[in-house]
Amino acid sequence: MTKNGISIQILQIIDGLLVCFAYWLVSNTRDPFRALIGLSEAQNNIHEEIGYTLAIAIPLVPLVLEGTGFYRLMGGLRRSLRCIITGMILSSVAMTVVMVLMKVQAESRYLYLGVPAVLSTMLFFRSWLLFAYRKRRSCHNARQYAVQLVGNDEEVEDFIANLEEDEIFAWDLQPAIDMEKVRVPELVGILKERSVAKVVFLSGKTEFSRLSRAMEVCESMGLEAMVVTDFLRAKISIPEMEKIGGKTVISLRSTPSISYSIIAKKILDRVGAACLIVATLPLWIFAAIGIRLKSPKGPVFFKQKRAGLYGRPFTMWKFRTMHPDAEAMLAKVKEDVGNEMDGPVFKLEKDPRVFGFGDFLRRTSIDELPQLINVLFGEISLVGPRPLPLYEVEEFQKSEHRRRLSVKPGITCFWQAGGRNSITSFEEWVEMDLRYIDNWSFFLDIKILLMTIPAVLLSRGAK
Repeated sequence: MTKNGISIQILQIIDGLLVCFAYWLVSNTRDPFRALIGLSEAQNNIHEEIGYTLAIAIPLVPLVLEGTGFYRLMGGLRRSLRCIITGMILSSVAMTVVMVLMKVQAESRYLYLGVPAVLSTMLFFRSWLLFAYRKRRSCHNARQYAVQLVGNDEEVEDFIANLEEDEIFAWDLQPAIDMEKVRVPELVGILKERSVAKVVFLSGKTEFSRLSRAMEVCESMGLEAMVVTDFLRAKISIPEMEKIGGKTVISLRSTPSISYSIIAKKILDRVGAACLIVATLPLWIFAAIGIRLKSPKGPVFFKQKRAGLYGRPFTMWKFRTMHPDAEAMLAKVKEDVGNEMDGPVFKLEKDPRVFGFGDFLRRTSIDELPQLINVLFGEISLVGPRPLPLYEVEEFQKSEHRRRLSVKPGITCFWQAGGRNSITSFEEWVEMDLRYIDNWSFFLDIKILLMTIPAVLLSRGAK
């Protein structure tokens, strides 16, 4: 784990302790506050509620703040305040939802109004202290790191223009060195003379052999060396260093790496799917009976091979909404009626293969409920790009189309929650999926789930 990673975890632990302190402070000032404004002492025991809420709030609040970008170590107070306000709003909503699902009593309005206000104040004060400490430390040259930038004038100017305020405070930037004009032995003398602690190589055009020798010099002198990876021309992927087979490699990942947010997503998938199956069980029974009555010749469930993570096949479950011979009729329907969706995907508003009750199941999205079984088995997520049949995936024409397979598919995503089936452009559909992948966060999943509820209830765009 990097130094920044350790610092972030320490801050998250501190903020967890601040959550405890905020609850303690609010709970112990409620009755004195009521007495101060002339109200009688409250009857319910607020301390009984704290055990339940703390168990939820302590891990939840730092997780939410991480999702807002609060723990980026570089940045000013204005950004921190914005993240805190957003985090408190999201935490309060999430706490309410979780406590309703768990049927936890929450009778004290003073507790649930007071804690976010007190905690926000403490978090901002903690951010201010940290910011002030870093700024004060940077004002003393003895405490600043001498940082040497290595690159041409254009590269150095662009790099400095994008530095965060805290980075400028913490670094004592030395006059830049151009590796095209300075030999490696001369670099050694400059680094010694300037007592450099860190060297940042921006030399995208420098030949690798010279860059490698310069980095070896830094290693031999015990200096930290950083290499800007613009030469890789990666527009989306995030480069990460790893050790594999005793060799140092640069990994380019365009999908989220393992983090607390990924773990939270997995927990949300399994717990959410289990709760939804129990809550919607009457709809399962209703759908099964209706299918049996209206289309008795076929099975209740429809099973189809779909492309999962990286295109790996899995069997997806739905309630059957079409006549039993629907798959065999597909080619004829395409020929006779056409396709309302361009590209390899087939969509039709009034598909003649759908029987009457099946159309109702589709419009209400009840036919999608069996996919919760796939979520329980870990084959798909609640939120993710919709899994497509294998034969449609085989017809992908562009490599960007396959990038939607780089994350686990899901029951709902922007396409479902926003336009649903009203979107007829496959390119637009893929663009929405890639936007989800590139901007993924745990709270984006929550946002999409909340957007899906009215889309389903109002049958918006359903076909």
